[in-house]
Amino acid sequence: AVPSAKKAKSLASFFFFQTGPPLEDAQDLDALCLAKSYFDLKEYDRAAYFLRGCRSQKAYFLYMYSRYLSGEKKKDDETVDSLGPLEKGQVRNEALRELRVELSKKHSAGELDGFALYLYGVVLRKLDLLKEAVDIFVAATHALPLHWGAWLELCNLITNIEMLKSLSLPDCWVRDFFMAHMYTELQMIKEALQKYQSLMEAGFAKSTYIISQIAVAYHNIRDIDQALDLFNELREQDPFRIENMDTFSNLLYVRSMKPELSYLAHNLVEIDKYRVETCCVIGNYYSLRSQHEKAALYFQRALKLNPRCLGAWTLMGHEYMEMKNTSAAIQAYRHAIEVNKRDYRAWYGLGQTYEILKMPFYSLYYYRKAHQLRPNDSRMLVALGECYEKLSQQVEAKKCYWRAYSVGDVERMALLKLAGLAEQRRETSARRVCVLSLSQEQLEHAEVSTALRYLGQYYFKNKLYDEASLCAQRCCDYNDAREEGKALLRQISAVREQGEPSSTDLSLPSVFNPLSSNTTPVRRVSPLDLSSVTP
Repeated sequence: AVPSAKKAKSLASFFFFQTGPPLEDAQDLDALCLAKSYFDLKEYDRAAYFLRGCRSQKAYFLYMYSRYLSGEKKKDDETVDSLGPLEKGQVRNEALRELRVELSKKHSAGELDGFALYLYGVVLRKLDLLKEAVDIFVAATHALPLHWGAWLELCNLITNIEMLKSLSLPDCWVRDFFMAHMYTELQMIKEALQKYQSLMEAGFAKSTYIISQIAVAYHNIRDIDQALDLFNELREQDPFRIENMDTFSNLLYVRSMKPELSYLAHNLVEIDKYRVETCCVIGNYYSLRSQHEKAALYFQRALKLNPRCLGAWTLMGHEYMEMKNTSAAIQAYRHAIEVNKRDYRAWYGLGQTYEILKMPFYSLYYYRKAHQLRPNDSRMLVALGECYEKLSQQVEAKKCYWRAYSVGDVERMALLKLAGLAEQRRETSARRVCVLSLSQEQLEHAEVSTALRYLGQYYFKNKLYDEASLCAQRCCDYNDAREEGKALLRQISAVREQGEPSSTDLSLPSVFNPLSSNTTPVRRVSPLDLSSVTP
């Protein structure tokens, strides 16, 4: 099975130092073993000191890697001591520029092996030299195709399918794992599932990594039932697995499966309570119980363990939104985007926060970014349409709502929005299409009340008083539409007293079928409600 990024690094380190040195490296063996001991104790400066002057490739890599980690450790210490978020953003690894100069000279001379190329790419990425970093990581995969850490670093830098196709990657079986992973990240789920299926047929049928990735793919397209089945199967095969359990907890959260989520959290705490995934699962559990302060605390713990944990940043932003702390939510979402610019949830969350702050131009920008990443997600399109409405761009809003309806309206809000927009623009034909489409859909009770209001007004304006009267009577069954229903009945009575004829030439739509005995309206989930978004 293909390991995670953290395991890939440790696995590479294991093979790197356990295979034994070639004859030409024997003279550096004593210094290498001593430095490796200091490295394991996280005394990075000490390890680098004893590797000065060593000429073997293994010693050189450990020397440069020790210097890099020493700079990272000092940066983390300064970050802890800093006073505010602005100062935290100014803390840098001071060793990066020196490492870049030295590694660049070695690279120009062709003296870097696969591990050193990987480190060079990491340094370039940290310095925001992304184009150069992509080239170096591609070279690292050619030099050492089985180093999964280099593939994952490359994955984080690819922004679209055109960029992926332009890369010259090595012809190796690991490439298929990488392509499947990239398809999942780029929301090309159909292609990803096909690739994973071919890998299972090629001999990886029992790979828990592939099963987990397929479950993540189904999670990304919101096929919750299929994803839950796969994660339950994964738990049966590997009950002590922690990887991807945070995604599993997201699914349990969406389905409000509190007992199952509680059991998962307790189980992971028994296995390893100091893992990022464990903290995220506990945070989701507290969030489901509406204890948002405790949830945010556990997401913060996850970020202390791994500051580049994308899920923790995004989920913490959701919790701050629930606590009405928009400034902290914005900061969390921005950190998530820094970790991975392909995280549509962070872009969507930023759009929500600026919409709450009544800054529609900012919201529009972030919703557009989210829509680019999820072009067939109706929630992004409805949010875009609402922003355009607030900016008085009704034509653009109408396009967004129609598009949301055509791709499959998840929250069934697009037609309601379209009907209201048609009413504002006095577009009778468009409104007729909307209300008749609404009448043919299977709607929730709260949605029915809204549809009944639209239909009642439509029938009244078209002098279809019998149908309008039936709509108004049904409106009286709902708290949020009762007053409008009574007002419409009074209007119909007044018109009939004047001698207007009743109309019976239009058949009743299916929305007027007898409703269940429980007429209490269900609270409609707003497209801006964070609980409606997969964490």
